[in-house]
Amino acid sequence: MRLLNRLNQFQRLWQPSEGEPVQATIAELAGRCFCSERHVRTLLNHLQDAGWLTWRARSGRGKRGELTFLVTPESLRSSMMEEVLHKGQHQNALDLAQIAPEQLRHLLQPFLGGQWQNDTPTLRIPYYRPLEPLQPGFMPGRAEQHLAGQVFSGLTRFVTHSTLPQPDLAHHWQVSDDGLSWHFFIRSTLHWHSGEAVETSQLQQRLLMLLTLPAMRRLFISVKTIEQPHAQCLQFVLHRPDYWLPWRLASYCSRLSHPDDAQLGCGAFRIASFQENLVRIESHESYHLSHPLLKAIEYWITPALFDTALGTSCRHPVQIAIGQQDDLVHLRPVSNSISLGFCYLAIKQNGSLTPQQARMLMQIVRKHEVIATLPVEESLITPSTEMIPGWTIPEWQTLENVALPPKLTLLYHLPVELHAMARQIKQHLAALGCELTLIFHDAKNWADCAALDDADILMGDRLIGEAPEYTLEQWLRSDILWPRLLSGAQYARLQATLDAVQIHPDNATRYAGLKDVFSSLMKEAIVTPLFNYRYQISAPPGVNGIELNAWGWFDFTQAWLPPPSIS
Repeated sequence: MRLLNRLNQFQRLWQPSEGEPVQATIAELAGRCFCSERHVRTLLNHLQDAGWLTWRARSGRGKRGELTFLVTPESLRSSMMEEVLHKGQHQNALDLAQIAPEQLRHLLQPFLGGQWQNDTPTLRIPYYRPLEPLQPGFMPGRAEQHLAGQVFSGLTRFVTHSTLPQPDLAHHWQVSDDGLSWHFFIRSTLHWHSGEAVETSQLQQRLLMLLTLPAMRRLFISVKTIEQPHAQCLQFVLHRPDYWLPWRLASYCSRLSHPDDAQLGCGAFRIASFQENLVRIESHESYHLSHPLLKAIEYWITPALFDTALGTSCRHPVQIAIGQQDDLVHLRPVSNSISLGFCYLAIKQNGSLTPQQARMLMQIVRKHEVIATLPVEESLITPSTEMIPGWTIPEWQTLENVALPPKLTLLYHLPVELHAMARQIKQHLAALGCELTLIFHDAKNWADCAALDDADILMGDRLIGEAPEYTLEQWLRSDILWPRLLSGAQYARLQATLDAVQIHPDNATRYAGLKDVFSSLMKEAIVTPLFNYRYQISAPPGVNGIELNAWGWFDFTQAWLPPPSIS
């Protein structure tokens, strides 16, 4: 970027005197800019023509001329950023912003939050880490899961304030009396983000590709075939009835991308840029449902903005700040909630712990003072009292004089709050004569974790989507945790129970059956929730339509900005 190079050269000239007029020779100025005397003369002419400085040379070799600065590097950088942003040159803006963190925060503040760019509304969100490329099937990151729901569409979908699946790519569906044949009727006016019309055969092809993924195959284990009986219809033929099918198809993992391009969807927003330091999505003009009110959403991946003194955004993204991170306390909290998702503790069966020891251990861990004394922000977590609303944690008789094994192993993965939890548990068990070995799996799920078979105790994070009961069924169906945690007989019995629950057409009956499954898992000291997160979104005045969803984010299609003249 030539303009950035010129700015850097100007800054080299400016720094020694911090903008005060100086007298210097051409040779001295060339030394500051690491260039030849001929080049520095050309540079001075260009900078003078641009109105950045004045240079009054004196005749004679070695004579000192006078250099006067008319602007500061900071003002130049800010005006350049504004210029390239108005031109839509987002990468150039980020290049301009790569300076010291304390300067970066000051420089970016005017550009984050809600902005009108070229007369179109744009929302810019500072984010603490690079986003992983979106891929078909399950993804570990909450931000990626939410983003997939904005970029891709499924045959069905979930909407805010409803746990029931709604039409999406399919406008209606029908099920046979025996529950073994499901017809999904596809809209006739669908378009991919490329402008290409969606063909039903493409959706069928992508669905079949999804079923080759092991976790997705476990989720759709009842599906026998996916057929296309008509140009605008897909038919699912099942081995056994599965009345969770519309829920399974509405989950983010079942969103459909183009069979030849996993980044191309037909959702409300299309991917315009997906880079390590900038992700930009833009509204899809041919979207088949209600169109977004914003033109674009940008994630500015700027880890330097997130100082540990500024709150939790730099450690766990449950408190999202749209806009000036320096002024976090001044932003307007627009939405907050307690997450349905939770961090959990699980105990391996047929391992080192007897059933009584497992209960003893869970009683120790579930003591609220253990969680309440974690060295994390008070506003970040809250101890769990139920798995999801209405599914209470069972109470046991207080166990005493139950000796724990002399040595145990605890395996845990992200989020980082489980670091503190693991240390607390180790400290409590040491007082009881049990030495706890801690193993950290640096990931957001159990994929590729070689230590799963060696652990006695496990801790992880369970995200809960828009349909809590179904999301927990999906967890039991798909997560590799369960066959490693349970004995072979227990796992086979669990899957058989899930099969028996899914055949009921009545939603309430399936919910009750699933509640019984988890009540049993908690009562037998196999798994227990530990704590939930306090989700919060803060935004500057003028950013409207933001309401927390189940992922701790907000529906990008509902956010809006008033025009600048009336904001």
